[in-house]
Amino acid sequence: MYLKKLSFAAFLISGTTMFANAQQAVKDSVNHLNEVVVSENRLKLPFSSQNRNIWIIDKEKIKSLPVRSVAELLNFVSGVDVRQRGPAGTQADISMDGGTFDQTLVLLNGVKVSDPQTGHNMMNLPINMDDIEHIEVLRGPASRIYGLNAINGAINIITRTPEKTGAAVNVFTGSSFKKDASNGDTFANYGLRVTGDLVLDKSSHMFSASQEASNGYRYNTAFNNHKLYYQGQLNLSEQDQLDVNAGYIHNNFGANAFYSAPGDIEAEETVKTALASVAYTRSITPNWTIAPRVSYRYNIDDYLYIKQTPDRFHNHHETGVLDLELNNTIETSIGTFGLGLELRTENINSSNLGKRDRTNSGVFAEYKFEPAKGLLINAGTYLNYNSDYGWQAFPGIDAGYNFYGNWKVFTNLGTGQRLPTYTDLYYRGPTNIGNAELLSEKSQYAEAGLKYQDAKFTFNASYFNRKITNFIDWVKAAQTDPWQPRNFSDLRTKGLTISGDYLMNFGSSATLNSLRLGASYTNLDPSFKTTIEDATFSRYALESLRNQLSVSANAEAFNLISLTLTSRFNERINYKSYQILDARLAAKLNRSQIYLDAANLLDVEYIETGAVPMPGTWLTLGFRTRI
Repeated sequence: MYLKKLSFAAFLISGTTMFANAQQAVKDSVNHLNEVVVSENRLKLPFSSQNRNIWIIDKEKIKSLPVRSVAELLNFVSGVDVRQRGPAGTQADISMDGGTFDQTLVLLNGVKVSDPQTGHNMMNLPINMDDIEHIEVLRGPASRIYGLNAINGAINIITRTPEKTGAAVNVFTGSSFKKDASNGDTFANYGLRVTGDLVLDKSSHMFSASQEASNGYRYNTAFNNHKLYYQGQLNLSEQDQLDVNAGYIHNNFGANAFYSAPGDIEAEETVKTALASVAYTRSITPNWTIAPRVSYRYNIDDYLYIKQTPDRFHNHHETGVLDLELNNTIETSIGTFGLGLELRTENINSSNLGKRDRTNSGVFAEYKFEPAKGLLINAGTYLNYNSDYGWQAFPGIDAGYNFYGNWKVFTNLGTGQRLPTYTDLYYRGPTNIGNAELLSEKSQYAEAGLKYQDAKFTFNASYFNRKITNFIDWVKAAQTDPWQPRNFSDLRTKGLTISGDYLMNFGSSATLNSLRLGASYTNLDPSFKTTIEDATFSRYALESLRNQLSVSANAEAFNLISLTLTSRFNERINYKSYQILDARLAAKLNRSQIYLDAANLLDVEYIETGAVPMPGTWLTLGFRTRI
């Protein structure tokens, strides 16, 4: 209780400090908060012009936080609920604002990486932390921008574009200094990340490879993963650009208590994902840009309920997703139009789910205009036809008005849809049974808020009301019954969020070079209107996030030392609340850096999902250098 009060006080103090001192930042600093163009597929706007509840994790914050994976990084975004089943992103579910892990869309450079088998595999990404330029988190339905399955929001991970030829190495090792009772070994991990950049006159190329492994943090939680990633950009002419992305990840881990505790103590899972995309951008005229793109994602999920007897309850799933897109941006005297076409096919060949396929065709239409000075309106719709669910339309509109300098009031209305996964529809097992009669989930969303942004200070406060009809949850009538997904209820969620980020630079000649403070708070109030009477037990509906608070502070001194302190508090329905303190201490050595991370400093016992206890205190020592 004392720590909760302390972190809440820190939130209030930092927020007050940000308001009082926002205008006192050093004017000649070259560092700016969130100075990016949000990378939507058609209508691209600077972060400061956005009318949606969007939050940016910029590259400087990414470098400073004591985290090792994208999943851990997202813990510091207000409203994003990260539920890990192991450290370093071994397996993690991502949800937003009280939704489930299948209701949030994840993209890599605008390419959807959702898996039609299950949302459990969505964060199996071929990139590591050193590859990321920034992350854009959009809260609320995003169907008119990205299409299906962005029912609660979207997370777009943008990788960096090389600026000069060179190479970098990041190596680290860590331990909890606790021992495995089954063999007496000390729990530990190691990691190696290597990147190479090649910058030529008309092209740039980034190569990335990494290996990370651990013998776990409790019985049967060892993991071993390696990643390969390539990104290329070729300027064919002043009007033509070609972008290529390709990656592969092999992720093997012990899955003790991950899905079917306590019977799965000897479970093991291997997930392999290959992802590739080719995009071509052509300026037809100075006012008309056309951008076709083709992407393909192939995933293998191999699950052994008892690894010593692989023929028993062995599930092997292979999925393939082909996505063809054609996006247009047209500038006119009355505003900007965005037009897009999409054709998406999803197929699966599974030992449990069978052979299945479905297709989705979609049309995007967007319009951005400024009817009066300071007033910006974006409106659009997504019309799609799905081979299983027929025709649907999902309109949306947002508006923002700038007043009194950098202040803005904004509002947005949106709709979205989430298709049931193949696991929802067809799974067969002793404790879980699919339901082929499921309807798709649909959402209606309204939000209003207040924003402020300048070069040093970003602030957002908003309130939303969301209704999801045909909400899918795994339920059962009695403890001895198997779980089965059903359109369990209508889910209404009301939410309040407040977040701020403040950066002060004192210059290289000062003892304290810079100070950055960040804080965010989210309160959610979900309510359920059950549409079936025999659903006594619910798997996901009663795990919703209720309160979330995160605070971070980073200070750099003597042009040498950097210290980051973070605090995260989460309260969920029917789960024990917890607060985690992390820290990073780093020292610069010319082009190199040595760092020490301390995760879960107070050795708190906590669970993020299911019956999986998370690690206690873990220390990591690392070294990175650039050639």
